[in-house]
Amino acid sequence: MHPHVQHPPTSASTHGAALQSGKLIRLPSVENLTGLKRSAIYAAMRAGTFPGSVRLSVRAVAWREAEVLAWCADRTKTGGEHV
Repeated sequence: MHPHVQHPPTSASTHGAALQSGKLIRLPSVENLTGLKRSAIYAAMRAGTFPGSVRLSVRAVAWREAEVLAWCADRTKTGGEHV
């Protein structure tokens, strides 16, 4: 194996790696996936109940799609108890 070549994960770390290096999505996509509007998303972030955003530039942020999807899946399990 060449030390500078990245190989895909081959173990249980696959899920963790997906959360670290997955696709980034912008606010309109987050709103569509969650059914929440901007104010509710940011309020949930402040409360620590929604995944944090990633700063792309001074005026742009995005979210890791895998984290948002995991949050959505968790909401369906709990019935949205802790929004």
